[in-house]
Amino acid sequence: MAFDFILMLTAEDRTVPDARARLDEALEGGVRHIGFKDVGLPVSDLQGLADAIRAAGGRSYLEVVSLDEDSELASARAAVGLDVDCLLGGTRAAAVTEITRHHPIRYYPFPGHITGHPSVLDGTEAEITASAKQLAELEHVHGLDLLAYRFRGDVPALTRAVCAAVGKPVIVAGSIDREDRVTAVARAGASGFTVGTAALAGVFPARSSGFADQVRAILEITARARALATAPRRLAIVAHDTRKALLRAWVLRHVSALAGHRLICTGGTGKMINEIAPDLSVQRLQRGGRGGDQQLGALIATGDLDGVVFFADPTMPHGGDVDLQALTRLAILHDTPLALSVAAADMLAASLPGPAAE
Repeated sequence: MAFDFILMLTAEDRTVPDARARLDEALEGGVRHIGFKDVGLPVSDLQGLADAIRAAGGRSYLEVVSLDEDSELASARAAVGLDVDCLLGGTRAAAVTEITRHHPIRYYPFPGHITGHPSVLDGTEAEITASAKQLAELEHVHGLDLLAYRFRGDVPALTRAVCAAVGKPVIVAGSIDREDRVTAVARAGASGFTVGTAALAGVFPARSSGFADQVRAILEITARARALATAPRRLAIVAHDTRKALLRAWVLRHVSALAGHRLICTGGTGKMINEIAPDLSVQRLQRGGRGGDQQLGALIATGDLDGVVFFADPTMPHGGDVDLQALTRLAILHDTPLALSVAAADMLAASLPGPAAE
């Protein structure tokens, strides 16, 4: 994720009673990442929320607030049953991943010691960071949900330490209720943040008191913070053979912008970039004709790419046309930026924050 705002339809660690009506307003405001808790509404209403978010082209999140093991595992099963995109929270990752590992759900547990209700993050910075590293090493943990603004110490320092210690996305939660906190989260290297009660209470400066304008105000703050974000982007870069020279020139022109970010390439493209810009971070997949394009499609579908640059040749018939069509469909479906021309790729490169964090 490229530093995203996740709207939680929650207050006091519960899904709000009028969540369905609030969802309609939130979608009008333009938010695309929307979540709720596993308490506060019956399962049938939660299912309605998850279905409506997906139908609107959004990404759905369920956050666990259960403190005992039985309730937490029941929440994990509920997330699978609701078919949400992401499961946030919880403290028993080893047990939860036994439930989620065979499903497409993305799992972001809480690092550190969580107590109380509403939840509080206890422990020292070193203890929480160590917990984060341990969790991130688990195969079926895809990122972390850091309750940084429920921590009694130096929140920016904690966030920087956790983000620097793990190679997976970190979402920051707690009491984010003003722009300077959003900016601090971005600068610390997080990939996203959640806001619930503060948005519902209308605490952010907005054009009107309506909830849709509150959402728009937070999205505007997010856009400003995104320009300062230090989390590395994950970009797919690929070109048809007849466009390799064009891509070569584009990469050399944007080496500084791409530095520190993570480039995922099909085999031939990755080999070329390694040769011309050996300092860039490149992960090579299979060659396009051997399944590399399908591997890129899988990364789009799982939310593991922040953008795709594909220099396709529209003037010649290609055996890879079907693969390009599939990538285009997935990019639209999963709201992933797709640049098919040099001008579009230039705009994508210009949006990259720098210097990026390693």
